[in-house]
Amino acid sequence: MKLIIAKDFDEMSALGATEVISYLQKDKRVNLAITAGSTPTGVYEKLTPFVKNRPEFSNAHYYNFDEVPFKTKDGYGVTMGNLDRLFFTPAEISAENIHVLDENNYQEQDARLAADGGLDLIMLGLGGDGHFCGNLPNTTKFGDLTSSVAVDATPNMHDILLSEVGGDERNVPDYYVTMGPRSVMAARKILLLVNGKHKAEILKRVLEGPVTEDVPSTILTLHPNLLIIADEEAASLLAK
Repeated sequence: MKLIIAKDFDEMSALGATEVISYLQKDKRVNLAITAGSTPTGVYEKLTPFVKNRPEFSNAHYYNFDEVPFKTKDGYGVTMGNLDRLFFTPAEISAENIHVLDENNYQEQDARLAADGGLDLIMLGLGGDGHFCGNLPNTTKFGDLTSSVAVDATPNMHDILLSEVGGDERNVPDYYVTMGPRSVMAARKILLLVNGKHKAEILKRVLEGPVTEDVPSTILTLHPNLLIIADEEAASLLAK
C-alpha cells in the first residue's frame, strides 16, 4: 500500500488524473473501472481535455462497477448517468469503449471482465460509513463477486436509494447491483481517492483499524497494489 497526501482537492485530482493517464499511455488495451460521485469530479475535469479528440487513447476501455437503476425509467441508471455527464460525453468517449454494468447483465460481469483481460485499474471513492462501490456495511460479504443488494438489506437502504434517484419515490428500485469485494480485489491496481475533513475519521479507521466487514473498505488494505491519494484534511487524523 502507498499513501500520498496531497495539499488540497485540486492537487489530489491532478495526481489522480496523472495515474489514469499513465494507463492511457500504454501500448495495449487497458481496462479501467471508474467512479461517479463528488470525489472524482476534479479528476474528470483534468482528464477530459487530455483525452478528447485523441484517437491514440482508444486503447482505454471503461467500466462502471455499480448501478442503481430507475424503477420507472429506461436507459442509464444513476451511476452511468453521472459518469456520462461527468466524463463520457464531455470527453467524447466512443460507445464501443464503454462497457455498461446494469441490472440486466450483472450476473455475467465477472466472466465478462475475465474474458476482457481483467481490470488494470479501479478508481474508487471512500464512503463516510466505510463503503466502496455498493458494498455498504451489512450488505455484501468479503467473498462476494458481483451481486445484487435488496432494498430491504438494511433498515436505511430505502432512504439511501431514494436519495440516489433524486427523491422520486416512484423510481426507488427493488435492488441495486455492485461488484463485490472479491471482484474489486481482483483488479491489478486500486486507486482510492479521499478528500475533505468529513472523511478524516473513516480514513483513520480504514488504515489503522482491524479488517472487518463492518467497515468494508478495510479489505482494500490487503490488496498488493493499493494507492491512496488523500488531501491534507482527509489525512489530518492519521498517525504521523
